Amino acid sequence: MLAASVIVLAACGGTPAAAPAPTNAPAAAPAAAGDLTVFAAASLTDAFKQIGQQFGAANGGASITFNFAGSDQLATQIGQGAPADVFASANKKQMDVVIRAGDVISGTEKTFVRNRLVVIYPKDNPAKLAALKDLANPGVKLVLANKHVPVGGYALDFLAKASKLPEYTAAYSPTVLSNVVSYEESVKSVLSKIALGEADAGIVYTTDAATVRDGSVAQIAIPDTLNTIATYPIAATKNAKHADLAKKFVDYVLGPEGQQVLAKYGFIPVK
Repeated sequence: MLAASVIVLAACGGTPAAAPAPTNAPAAAPAAAGDLTVFAAASLTDAFKQIGQQFGAANGGASITFNFAGSDQLATQIGQGAPADVFASANKKQMDVVIRAGDVISGTEKTFVRNRLVVIYPKDNPAKLAALKDLANPGVKLVLANKHVPVGGYALDFLAKASKLPEYTAAYSPTVLSNVVSYEESVKSVLSKIALGEADAGIVYTTDAATVRDGSVAQIAIPDTLNTIATYPIAATKNAKHADLAKKFVDYVLGPEGQQVLAKYGFIPVK
């Protein structure tokens, strides 16, 4: 937004000069559309940063301030009055939290992308992991996200599903969980610990694993029968300071430009 400053100079003891008559000066350039605050799940960091740049360029230079964190943290912050124009969650549960609190109008949320889980481990593979069953081996140091963080909840779902199968047995989930050495507050924290070799394995989204391009982590796939296809909803908040711009951002994410960026980062498109 442009602001004009007028400075009036007066000589000591003198009389201020009269203001010059208006001229036919060219019109000022269009102002930027405004500043948007977007609360988004940590797993969306890289994709949303690119989307934000493209969206701003397409909307008069509007700037976007992102707050990336675990969806549970974001929902709590919104409920406590933190100013957010848009909320993009990594699961329906946390979107429902803000809907129940009255911060998002029920029915305005839309699924905009999906994701899936993968097991990651450091490239030197200190625990000699070769299969999902190996997560239950004695001495394995496993890092998961907190159960209140969507990816942490999905990881627990995976372990519970596996424990119902005869090839894993009922002891699988409790044995694997006994190997957990740290519960992190976001998927990015899990990824960082494994990339730095601070633990033997972790469970993250495939999109997060794909951001590591230096070969510092390797992967063990989780089959769809045991996986959880994470559903991400997005919505403008009820009291968005920039309601029109918030709606445009949501539409952009759902539109071809936004979906193309999300697919580039490994997300599963909704269309």
